[in-house]
Amino acid sequence: MKSVWVGGLMISSLVAFNVNASAPASINLGILGGENSEAQIGNNQCVVEFMQAELGVKTNIRNSSDYNSVIQGLLGKKIDLVINMSPKAFAEVHLNDPEAVDIIGLIADNTDNSRGYHSVVIVKADSPYQNIDDLRGKVFSFADPNSTSGYLIPNNQLQQQIGGTMDNRFNGFFDTISFSGGHEQNIVGVINGQFDAAVSASSMVGDESIGYSAGALHRYAKHDPEVMDKIRVIWQSPLIANGSTIVSNDLDPAFKEKLVAAVKKLDKEDNECFSKAAGGLRHLADTSIEEYQSIIDLVYATKFVQR
Repeated sequence: MKSVWVGGLMISSLVAFNVNASAPASINLGILGGENSEAQIGNNQCVVEFMQAELGVKTNIRNSSDYNSVIQGLLGKKIDLVINMSPKAFAEVHLNDPEAVDIIGLIADNTDNSRGYHSVVIVKADSPYQNIDDLRGKVFSFADPNSTSGYLIPNNQLQQQIGGTMDNRFNGFFDTISFSGGHEQNIVGVINGQFDAAVSASSMVGDESIGYSAGALHRYAKHDPEVMDKIRVIWQSPLIANGSTIVSNDLDPAFKEKLVAAVKKLDKEDNECFSKAAGGLRHLADTSIEEYQSIIDLVYATKFVQR
């Protein structure tokens, strides 16, 4: 009898995480690279707990050191949900498989409901550099090649302003130019003097002392409150559509509908948790693929037209 009871308990435990026939055994929450692993996991743990309680399905964090791991995870049907997907990374997925994912919503700013952010170039606060022209002959860094604000947009803008390409250091304008691997690495690199200048991302609205309301500077300010005294922004891009929350189309349709409803409930009922995972004071807003079409077009042109 004892053996039967223990077996029944084990079966009950397994069923507790899969109460619906349409539900998978588990789901994977993908997190783009760009900040340290400990911060990635910590900022998304509340999402895991919410999803497990709401859906009764084990939720795993799949954090990565770069954006490409999440792109490949979505295309390979290994990732089911991303709270804040880079527009360029989304474009890469869409161009490879237009049916791979659906957009749940755009990440809008709680401060003013703005729907965009900026790529920025940062330098040390005590440096003499005031604009891009002052960076001739200096050491410059992009973030991740699949980052919108960390590469796609600033690369395009530098090509227009200076000429050349990254391959020839924009016609020799920079002494050296490289990828650091992420926004946090760029911020640290500038502060430590590894780079004279580097790109990052910011909403550029809200309280400057806390890195504004959202973006990489805001995330970094959470563990270094004095970061904005150490760096200066000397350039910002035109407005870029904010990242989106996306869901895999590989899920059973009935479960996918429940997952989407759970994400929207998280945003409404625990916006503090949603904001933490989204990288700032943020909420979900309705959107469509049309809002990202200019990014998709630019990625397409960069990959297929300019070669």
